Amino acid sequence: MGSGPSVGLLGPLAVRIDGRDVAVRAGKHRALLAALSLRAGRVVPVNELVAFLWGADPPARTRGTLQTYVMRLRQLLGDPSLIRTTPDGYRLVVTPEQVDVHRFATAADLARQAARRGEPARAADLYAGALDLWRGPALADVPSESLRHDEVPRLTERLMVAHEERNDVELALGNHERLVPVLRGLTSDHPLRERFWAQLMVALYRCSRQAEALEAFRRVDRLLGDQLGIEPGPELRGLHQAILVGDPALAAPAERVDPDVPDDLPPDVPGFVGRVEVADRITRLIAPDETGTAVPIVVLTGVAGVGKTALAVRLAHRLRHRFPDGRLYVDLRGHAPGPAPAAADVLTGFLRALGVPPEQIPVDHDEQGSLFRSLLAGRRMLLVLDDATAPDQVRPLLPGAAGCPVLITSRDDLRGLIAVDGARRIALEPLTTAEALELLGRTGAPAEELAERCGRLPPALRIAAASIGGGSVARYLDRLGDRHPRELAHADLPPAARRLFRLLSAVPGPDFTAEAAANAADLPVDTAAALLAQLAAARLLRAHGGRYAFHEEPARFAAEPAEDTTQARIRLLRFYVRAVDHCADLLYPDLMRLPATDGGAVRLPRVETAAQARAWLDAERANLTAAIRSAAERGPAEVSWRLADGLRGYLWLGKHVTEWLTTAHYGLDAAHEQRDRAGEAAMRQNLGALHWRLGDFETSIAQYERSVELHRASGDRTSEAGVRGALGLVRLDAGDLAGARADLEACLALNRRSGGPRSGETAVLTGLGVLAIDADRLAEAEDLFGEALAASTADGLRAGEIAARTLLGVTARLRGEPGRALEQLAEALRLSRESGFRTATARALEAVAAVRLDLGEPAAALASAERALAELRDDGDQRVTTNVLVVMASAHRDLGDLRTADEQFQQALTKARRIGFRFGEANALVGLAGVRRLRGEPEEAAALCGEALALATRQGLRIVERAARAELAAGSGAPGEVCGRAPGGPGRRQDRAPRD
Repeated sequence: MGSGPSVGLLGPLAVRIDGRDVAVRAGKHRALLAALSLRAGRVVPVNELVAFLWGADPPARTRGTLQTYVMRLRQLLGDPSLIRTTPDGYRLVVTPEQVDVHRFATAADLARQAARRGEPARAADLYAGALDLWRGPALADVPSESLRHDEVPRLTERLMVAHEERNDVELALGNHERLVPVLRGLTSDHPLRERFWAQLMVALYRCSRQAEALEAFRRVDRLLGDQLGIEPGPELRGLHQAILVGDPALAAPAERVDPDVPDDLPPDVPGFVGRVEVADRITRLIAPDETGTAVPIVVLTGVAGVGKTALAVRLAHRLRHRFPDGRLYVDLRGHAPGPAPAAADVLTGFLRALGVPPEQIPVDHDEQGSLFRSLLAGRRMLLVLDDATAPDQVRPLLPGAAGCPVLITSRDDLRGLIAVDGARRIALEPLTTAEALELLGRTGAPAEELAERCGRLPPALRIAAASIGGGSVARYLDRLGDRHPRELAHADLPPAARRLFRLLSAVPGPDFTAEAAANAADLPVDTAAALLAQLAAARLLRAHGGRYAFHEEPARFAAEPAEDTTQARIRLLRFYVRAVDHCADLLYPDLMRLPATDGGAVRLPRVETAAQARAWLDAERANLTAAIRSAAERGPAEVSWRLADGLRGYLWLGKHVTEWLTTAHYGLDAAHEQRDRAGEAAMRQNLGALHWRLGDFETSIAQYERSVELHRASGDRTSEAGVRGALGLVRLDAGDLAGARADLEACLALNRRSGGPRSGETAVLTGLGVLAIDADRLAEAEDLFGEALAASTADGLRAGEIAARTLLGVTARLRGEPGRALEQLAEALRLSRESGFRTATARALEAVAAVRLDLGEPAAALASAERALAELRDDGDQRVTTNVLVVMASAHRDLGDLRTADEQFQQALTKARRIGFRFGEANALVGLAGVRRLRGEPEEAAALCGEALALATRQGLRIVERAARAELAAGSGAPGEVCGRAPGGPGRRQDRAPRD
């Protein structure tokens, strides 16, 4: 921590200043210091301090008494400047890193990020460090009822969540044995915290202590019943059922692999038997040919249920060591309910798995295939294409590298692949009698008869084995009669389970959750979860990680319904609409969307935070895409455009451009066919946002303009205003500054005349402020950003507040006020890190780096810029990346490393030109000119600077024009401003969804 002050609140109050402990004995002094420390570096208003110290019974001379306590605390700390007086209150002059509460929050957030990046070992270390900061109950000896009521529960909940997340990481690392005593202690200390009990049950199960895991469930069941009068929640009950049936999803994680190596395989099938000779033959055929150039392709064919997928997946797991660059898997759903995935969707998934940032994935199918093949060149990877139906479905997915064999499963022969592409076909036969008996776990004549009755097919044998349990095979045969085992298993189910099984054939996507099933069947979620567990135990459904899917054969059986499934499908689609709306409210509440409609009562998923909303949408993305297609093709048509509209912000944030394009066009076609003006306007707006994201400004503007026309024709002025605002921001990015100003000003006027929400104005005010910066009207820019800040803070719009504060910092820097700039940027950084907005964090760090350059601190500037670039690693916003590269290059120039500076200015220039970012292009040209001048290349420097000046003048970028003229003056020896210094990017794009 260094020699500065440090304050500990996670336990008894602890203070160290300049390496010595400071005892704070008086209760009021402890409460005062705790209150100031919780807001480290920020002003705490007087009225809040009064409440913290005296609650509802303040003294007569409140302010005077408070001043006395502040004076005495200053004396006690030994440095009066540590507590500053402001017009509104008092501020403790410490950074968040000097208070353990804030260090804990930062460490826990970094741990979460590491876990999301697939770095569990790093996450575990960070969680351990965060939890070590706790020395006891928070604020343990601080005598303040107000603090105990307002702050302690919040801090304690953060501690509990960190424990839960750390436990999840340890389980993912396979550390279940050493976690058991930890979880025993946590369940003892917090017996009503169900998540700890669930983690204990999983840890015990993975230690082969199934009986103890079930006993843990019985204990928490009794505890909840005795103390709260309730039963365990769905997670615990589902886990209990999964332990009873030995769900393979509960098994310990497989051996850790490099997180950068793609591995999309489903779990290996437990209880696999036989297939030794076939497996050896496939292994020989897919062995990469070290000298050949042809791609080895094996087509594994056979009847439904013969075990093609199980064998392919098992082989892929066993051959991991032969394919060090990874394994890719996709279910092509050739014989499954619902539509098969398009080749573009599959390639998009493969490219993501290979590490291509979403915004760099081409939309054109041929370009996707070309990029895919180029990425596989020189690699050793295995591709598994499951359940294919035709050669044309497979060919776009084939690699061009001999080191990347392909294993395909299909019920069809795929003769075209054999004749044209050189594929080798292997027909998979049913199990031998001995193998079938091994799978049944029985011997003798009745078992042999049953094996034959099952066709010696693994799914039928598994269903029969599950139905028999510990009973008699002969008695089971008598009951079976002429039926297939699945028919008897179905008949043995309670009527409610049979009904649910039939209705689930209406599900358009690849899988479903208990909530989805509950809504489709109009059942309580708990009831649906219990019925799904029964169906999985009967081997009629596959269960994995809380999700369910049909086996091939039961899917066909369920599709012979005893009742019409139309209403079940409609109920499911309406559930998806409401769930997406709920997630949208959490993720982007200020984003303009179609007004919600009352679709009747639905059972929403348990999603309470923005992080949970994003996780739910990630898990359901394929199902939602299928639902949009189903609604567009089979009705209700309105669902297609409502779902597509609700997903717009999520698809923007995640850069899922392929799914975005697909869903928006389904919605647009449906709205156009139904002549629904509002729906078509929303879909045009959707496509405008998509093409904006892709950098195709011309198409984006055309779509937005058509949306404006439709809203105007329908008299919806508020929506018209919103789209005009988005249109202005696109024109701003495209470099049409006059058009941008006209649209943004029209948006403000329309919004205010129509009584639209003030929250809709924040991005518009920010855009107008950027225009003012471009025109070198800095006072006007500051006023606009201040107005945007006021609107954002009033409405609780965190992204808007961060953007406004960052731009206020940029403006202060350009006005020559570095201290004020750093103050605004520090707050923007704190808020962006707290919110997890990585692009916004990068933008603020880039602005800090620019200030450090102005202060003559190039090493500090470079450090900030490098941190900014690290924040952009997963997000990759190209405009912000361009600005960061300009600042990094400037820092290298000031450090005397002209070679690196030249390279980075060139990189920035290339990026800016590729995406049409005119400000970034002009800025990079000015910087590059300065480097060439310093290298003694005056003619080239003058040419580059002239190009920058022409571009800046043409685009109306006055601030860059001024920098270019200064550089020209430096090159000619005339007096001018700081030479070769680009002005720094004004931050055109923040970490936000478009405000359209």
